Amino acid sequence: MAGFRSLAVQVRDASNDRALRRHSLRRCLERFAPYGHRATWWHLCDRHGIGPEDRGCDPLRLVAALEELEDARGVWLAYERQFAERRRREKHVGVRTPEWAWSGAAVVPCADPGVRPEGALGEVLRRLVRALEAEVPGTGCPVCGEAELRWPAGAGRGPVCGGCGIVVPPPVLAGALDDGVVGVAGRAA
Repeated sequence: MAGFRSLAVQVRDASNDRALRRHSLRRCLERFAPYGHRATWWHLCDRHGIGPEDRGCDPLRLVAALEELEDARGVWLAYERQFAERRRREKHVGVRTPEWAWSGAAVVPCADPGVRPEGALGEVLRRLVRALEAEVPGTGCPVCGEAELRWPAGAGRGPVCGGCGIVVPPPVLAGALDDGVVGVAGRAA
């Protein structure tokens, strides 16, 4: 099973045909897809002018999309290393419950794959990391700043931002959730 870096090499390899290069980029999303597989694919397609079903798309566009994905992956891997180091220190002093353990492949899942944050993946993750590392939890979406969050019916994952569509991680809203306030359309009030 190929890893992210070997798939990235296949995307860049000019001797590979366009369909294989596109397929390799899609497989990179099996290793890292910050919004979830479909939402991340649609994001990359929209930002780089790739037809979601186009098997013969321009290789330069594929490489540009890969570079955006690699930048975001670098941001997240650096945060994971810092998180792991902090957890080791916390465990050493007896703190056994992590603040946040993300689940699944998506770092900031989008409730609806068609509604995603604006801007590059790396910048979105930088905003999220800043919010996760902040001393005081925020009161709105860490990605777009939207104050109004909503709890869709049956959603157990958390509040969804009305602006950019991400499922907001609980630690960035701890104060707002503890106070019972999640914005006008929130579940708690």
